[in-house]
Amino acid sequence: MKLSVLIPVYNEAATIAAVLEQVTRVDLGGAVREVIVVDDGSTDDTAERVQAFIAAAPAGSEIRFVHKANGGKGSAIREGLRHAGGDFVLVQDADLEYDPRDHVRLLQAAVSRGAPVVYGSRNQSGRNPRSSLAFYWGGRLLSAWANVLFGSRLTDYATCYKLLDRRLMEELQLACDGFEFCAEVTAKVLRRGMSIVEIPISYHPRSFAEGKKIRARDGMIAAWTFLRLRFSRSAASPPCA
Repeated sequence: MKLSVLIPVYNEAATIAAVLEQVTRVDLGGAVREVIVVDDGSTDDTAERVQAFIAAAPAGSEIRFVHKANGGKGSAIREGLRHAGGDFVLVQDADLEYDPRDHVRLLQAAVSRGAPVVYGSRNQSGRNPRSSLAFYWGGRLLSAWANVLFGSRLTDYATCYKLLDRRLMEELQLACDGFEFCAEVTAKVLRRGMSIVEIPISYHPRSFAEGKKIRARDGMIAAWTFLRLRFSRSAASPPCA
């Protein structure tokens, strides 16, 4: 079994090497791992840090670096998916908020439960005391909105840790370019009548001063994305405007 870890990155020179070190150090219990870093037009030293890490990596390490013009998180994930060859795809942010040691638990949940979609929930164990109240309740409200629209029971639709069967992810025909990727992939899975398994994960939130990029406007776009995809005629890929 092979896991493709997609790391979309934009101006994360300060953390990307540490993230790559953590990701490649995780023992997946026999599964093979490939790492695909997609630089979404960074203007800092992100590219140089990634290339230096790859150059120093042990022989046989499957780490690829893809550079593209800036287009947003969703567009970077789609680009990474085009290069992925694993049985499962897992999205990993480059900001040290998420602990790659959870990768093996996400993969185990997919295999043991026969689940093509597994999310790592930051909320199943309650609110992290360091997490902003606005972001916590914003995420909970949007998850509740998705539950109302699709009859699901999600606690954290916006989590970075989304593990999907690669072929399924390709079939979803993802089209959204920005942070609304999270709403799009969730809605398209739920529209198919599929369940999303959630397991609790570790989470270490960072502040805007530390580089957090998502804004309140992104929440409004996500709410609209859920609504639009719930009532669109096609479950495939209507425009993401």
